[in-house]
Amino acid sequence: MSVRRVALLTAGGFAPCLSSAVGGLIERYTEIAPDVEIIAYEHGYYGLLRGDKIVVDAETRKNAGILHRFGGSPIGNSRVKLTNAKDCVKRGLVAEGQDPLQVAAEQLKADGVDVLHTIGGDDTNTTAADLAAYLADNGYGLTVVGLPKTIDNDVVPIRQSLGAWTAAEEAAGFAANIIGEHRSGPRMLIVHEVMGRHCGWLTAAAAVEYRKWLDQQQWVPGIGLTRERWDVHAVFVPELAIDIDAEAERLKAVMDTQGNVNIFLSEGAGMHEIVEQLTAAGTPPERDPFGHVKLDTINPGQWFAKQFAEKLGAEKVMVQKSGYYSRAAAANAEDLRLIKSMTDLAVECALRGEAGVIGHDEERGDVLRAIEFPRIAGGKAFDVSQPWFGELLADIGQPLVPASHE
Repeated sequence: MSVRRVALLTAGGFAPCLSSAVGGLIERYTEIAPDVEIIAYEHGYYGLLRGDKIVVDAETRKNAGILHRFGGSPIGNSRVKLTNAKDCVKRGLVAEGQDPLQVAAEQLKADGVDVLHTIGGDDTNTTAADLAAYLADNGYGLTVVGLPKTIDNDVVPIRQSLGAWTAAEEAAGFAANIIGEHRSGPRMLIVHEVMGRHCGWLTAAAAVEYRKWLDQQQWVPGIGLTRERWDVHAVFVPELAIDIDAEAERLKAVMDTQGNVNIFLSEGAGMHEIVEQLTAAGTPPERDPFGHVKLDTINPGQWFAKQFAEKLGAEKVMVQKSGYYSRAAAANAEDLRLIKSMTDLAVECALRGEAGVIGHDEERGDVLRAIEFPRIAGGKAFDVSQPWFGELLADIGQPLVPASHE
């Protein structure tokens, strides 16, 4: 099948790769297949259902490289699940009784799309797989080639998802300013809440990046400027068992000695306990169209701060979230290299009709390839047995006890 027109869409939450990935795809098509027409659906599947699209013209192709300098997504995102008809009806995207998959398929057919490039996490790409399967069952050939976007770095079986390196670096920079607040009052407790629903990779990587910054600084202990006060004192991730009483005892010694405690917390840590508490109280948390708990409505950082504040004798408590600061940043040099390699391969796969999600396949020797859609899943756990994480916890005096999985 010859490729005449391709469509791009970005979906889900932002990550520091979307703008660059869009630019990279446009650049690569312009380089090796300039006759292929490119359109982009605005706000992901939302725009696909509505038929809202941008035609990528010659001027945009010429200036596509500028997109590498920016974060966010120039074509817009949304959270829409095509197999959740009830939500699509509620939002006015389809009429009662319509199948969103069929509506999306008919739009792609009407637009003459041969290849759909989806840039998103597991939900985005598995939704694209549902769409491709529907089209195939109805006699329409469409190649879907996805790119893995998630700052959590939690897509199975992909070694490194786009934007995660940048998000860790940005979270570390955010932490440097927030932890600067540690002398704004005596006995200060600071909780830096980092994005990561099921996976603690970003929290751990951000803590490591922040401590690299500490390594580069000079200190003046005689006036109170000490590394000990600026350091990370605890890192809580979903993959670790957290003994709050034991940790409170350890951290109280830090508070008594240094006058402050700084915690890096993954928003998914303790989530099950919080949800159970809310449900038992008759106030179950809100969920998004994909069934995920809306973490911003349950405030894990505040919950943990409340658990620790009294036990540590904190006089002042600050909880700050770095997610929105980090996720719309422009990609850093490491991510730009990864984006380039993935967008180049995505275009090559598209032109030869090879579907899948581009990534280094951890189950196939870490080879960069188009990974089959049925093998894509979210919620990949962070491997806490990795040496660099063990070294981090050992340095800060925190025990490494993996969470038990029932």
